[in-house]
Amino acid sequence: MIKQPWLSVIIPTYNGSKYLAAALDSIVVQQDNEVECVVIDDGSTDNTLEIVETYQNQLNIKLITKARQGNWVANTNHALAEAKGLYACFLHQDDLWLEGRLKNIRNAIAAYPQASLYLHDSVFIDDQGKPLGLWRCPMSAKRQAIPAEAMMEKLLIQNFIAIPAPVFKREGALKVEGLNNELWYTADWDFWLKLAARGNTCYIPQPLAAFRVHGDSQTIRRSSSVVEFRQQMRSVVDKHLTPQSTKEVSKVAFFSTEVNTTLAAIVHGKSPNLLKLAGSFILLGPLGWRRYWQDSRIQERISARLKAKLQAQGSA
Repeated sequence: MIKQPWLSVIIPTYNGSKYLAAALDSIVVQQDNEVECVVIDDGSTDNTLEIVETYQNQLNIKLITKARQGNWVANTNHALAEAKGLYACFLHQDDLWLEGRLKNIRNAIAAYPQASLYLHDSVFIDDQGKPLGLWRCPMSAKRQAIPAEAMMEKLLIQNFIAIPAPVFKREGALKVEGLNNELWYTADWDFWLKLAARGNTCYIPQPLAAFRVHGDSQTIRRSSSVVEFRQQMRSVVDKHLTPQSTKEVSKVAFFSTEVNTTLAAIVHGKSPNLLKLAGSFILLGPLGWRRYWQDSRIQERISARLKAKLQAQGSA
């Protein structure tokens, strides 16, 4: 056991037997003994807890078990409060880290100790762990500290941050009261915006985590309520737009929520109003088109999901 971990990895689990071992293995290969893993299980009925037990000798694991609640956000907040690390991050059971992640994060913290958020690129992978494409942040290709206002302007356009990518000061996360329990879909986006508003974001232009795209993911299942999905996205934009936000950022941010709602509707077999969406796009004008294309990463998000669907159909 370690007295004061430098990093707490918050791992919410529920029936994670298919992917959890890969996630935990990706922590083991970092070879960092000053990390704690706070696993909070939501009443799994498979062998998730047995898998966690097999890693007790390889990782510093604190296991919290709860009756089934069905709210990963509330469980994440619980684990965050129980954690002891100076810094914290999230790792969902179906995602994983790439080799060298923690070394790069530690170097970034040493270079930019005052940053409130440390962020890097990610890759998309399918249910078999095969690469589907790069998920980049819309920043220049060098390690840098991004001022809060500039970071928030980009992040308001689209949540371009994969869940396993950021590391943040745990004290700062607690000061902003963690994730909003009422936001089942946009809690992470809202959380990143709250942290980004507190100070500089350190960006590392290197893919150091993998986000898994598969049909059983919460992102797919819970976006079926398109009306509520849209309301949650709009509420985040409404909350984080400031008097200093430009009219252009506001227009593009709200347009982006309509694009995401349209994509969710299509995924779930519903018929969106594409003509209305096209009209909204035209009204953005050239500067808005450029900002949306650069900051939304829409080409990467759609391409990865199309590849995952085609690969799943090919193996069926």
